[in-house]
Amino acid sequence: MNKALFTFAIAALAATMPAQSSNPMKNRHLPYPETQRGNITDNYHGTVVADPYRWLEDDNSEATASWVQAQNEVTSDYLSKIPFRNDIRDRLTELWNYPKESAPAQKGDWLYFTRNDGLQNQSVIYRRRTPQGKAEVFLDPNTLSDDGTVALVARSFSEDGKYFAYATSASGSDWVVINVMESETKRLLSDRIEWVKFSGAVWSHDSKGFYYSAYDAPAQNVYSSKNEFQKVWYHRIGTEQSDDILIYHDEEHPLRYLSGWESDDGEWIFITSSEGTSGIELLYKHTGEEEFRTLFAGFDHEYGIVECENDYLYVMTNEGAANYNLVRVDLNDPSKREVIIAEKESLLEGVGSAGGVLTAIYLEDAQNKVYQFDFDGNLIRQVELPGIGTVNGFGGKKEDKVLYYSITTFLSPSTIYSFDVESGESQLYFKPELAYNPDDYTTEQIFFESKDGTRVPMFVSYKKGLKLNGKNPCYLYGYGGFQINMTPSFSPTSIMFMEQGGVFGWVVLRGGNEYGEAWHRGGMLENKQNVFDDFIAAAEWLIDHKYTSSSKLAISGGSNGGLLVGACEVQRPDLYAVCMPAVGVLDMLRYHKFTIGWGWVVEYGSSENAEQFEYLYKYSPLHNIRKGVKYPATLVMTADHDDRVVPAHSFKFAAEMQHAQAGKAPVLIRIETKAGHGAGKPTSKRIEEAADMYAFLFFNTDTKYRKPVSNK
Repeated sequence: MNKALFTFAIAALAATMPAQSSNPMKNRHLPYPETQRGNITDNYHGTVVADPYRWLEDDNSEATASWVQAQNEVTSDYLSKIPFRNDIRDRLTELWNYPKESAPAQKGDWLYFTRNDGLQNQSVIYRRRTPQGKAEVFLDPNTLSDDGTVALVARSFSEDGKYFAYATSASGSDWVVINVMESETKRLLSDRIEWVKFSGAVWSHDSKGFYYSAYDAPAQNVYSSKNEFQKVWYHRIGTEQSDDILIYHDEEHPLRYLSGWESDDGEWIFITSSEGTSGIELLYKHTGEEEFRTLFAGFDHEYGIVECENDYLYVMTNEGAANYNLVRVDLNDPSKREVIIAEKESLLEGVGSAGGVLTAIYLEDAQNKVYQFDFDGNLIRQVELPGIGTVNGFGGKKEDKVLYYSITTFLSPSTIYSFDVESGESQLYFKPELAYNPDDYTTEQIFFESKDGTRVPMFVSYKKGLKLNGKNPCYLYGYGGFQINMTPSFSPTSIMFMEQGGVFGWVVLRGGNEYGEAWHRGGMLENKQNVFDDFIAAAEWLIDHKYTSSSKLAISGGSNGGLLVGACEVQRPDLYAVCMPAVGVLDMLRYHKFTIGWGWVVEYGSSENAEQFEYLYKYSPLHNIRKGVKYPATLVMTADHDDRVVPAHSFKFAAEMQHAQAGKAPVLIRIETKAGHGAGKPTSKRIEEAADMYAFLFFNTDTKYRKPVSNK
């Protein structure tokens, strides 16, 4: 690190926490386990970087297992002594216990949907003949394991509805197994596809088989070995996986994601290829051809297939349109390309084709608007939505006359509506019964200026009548990366928090795609610091406007959001009382060496590149912890089966924080067992995790928990 960068890092990190609370109990915990510091170093382009906890990367070693057990004992002991932890868990259980349904979809002669009675670990797939008909269980994932840790992560029906393929994940792993059922009889077939990752079954037009993407079986550690050479295969129903047909592979480029798709008429096959989490190359061929050709060269832009009809391909893209448009391509003469839905000032978030129309969902200041067009791009109508929030749905087949969609807000979970394609009218289909009154709360959208003057939006929710006196606990959440849009989302945990006088903040950071590709690029690679500056500015705004104070402010985020929290904690330890990074990318110099971490290089950069190493080292949370600094109360969270962001990130960060901490605030790590990055996590584990998080938050912000009067 050069002198200027070193000076910057020390200046940013030398600040100390405000005076510790007069409550001595919150700083008491068992002694941290002794964590051996090794003397391993790496030389990055002339800069020698120590990595004393490299041994914690071996998640199969007895030493690591012993360390995990010892850390969990310290954390469990601390959390068990928080007097209101069980009260929080009980209230969360009550708030979580409401019926949840998904928008139904017509497949064959049945309407299929998922339902969770309230506290089931996994939602159950049901079906009914008519919208008002009696529902029957089609597939219950809760029967696939004793503890609910086997989850459905992908599912699809054959075009004729005869077969149902579903991918299951065990303990939260990204590795999935695809199985096939006969829909009418619910009979499980012998077809079984293994070593699939980031893929489900994509059916061929004739319903005789499906495409999927898989890797070769790992030669070493299943959960941390680097994954290379993904391949696209075709599986024919009734055959063994060993007989599957290789559709496409790329021996020259081992670090690419690949997926296959076939047009509804069976005339064309497409391959999408990506070198990371953004940037697509689209290949195609007629089914009678041997070789694939390049339709859209990669990897500077995004290309998402919407529909293929009469040899015309409809593609949503940001090529020449930062906010995306919809383009139609003549596959018989690809030079003929025309814009069907032009770019607007607001982001075109998605386009679907069902009911004989194109449904375009736009994002305007992180809230959805919906428009419908014909296939020549003529506007049919703006859909009159019954509420404001995040919209999902409008899927189906060309011949469907009725579509379904849902609306979700910060204050209420998904409410489902049916939509008549011809009239454009919506009717309420399903509304859950809740254990609280959403009208008791309010959400406002505010805009603040970041460090460089950029206007950044934030949603702030709280109980009506709350006094803004700086004494309210605040939970501030963010993500900021990978083109992921942070639109209104519901969680029972936020209701529990707001019942207690808490302020819930949701920041729309750069790095997402809420305002198009320019917004994304403003928070990636060398611009990543902008994301942290946005989040810090949001915290300062909430403090300046008396929504909260530094002694009451907690920050949280997961995955890339865990990176956000870790970076902001080490850069501004004076600003927060509590920091909770979950399954975070915290070692920015070695993240690309595990599982599919290489796919994030397009977003972050790589330490193997001298120029990129400079800015990665400058903000990498693990490498900017400084001994002698008083850090906030910290609860690091990870899981033993996380093969997306391997737990070594969290292990090393927690060990270094415990070593460096000069204050009395606890630095704990919570390591979930039989769990992964988060997808498919059982309801029971989600409630336990949330109870621990909020107990830790309340305890370390000196917030009293009062049992509310239940509305149930």
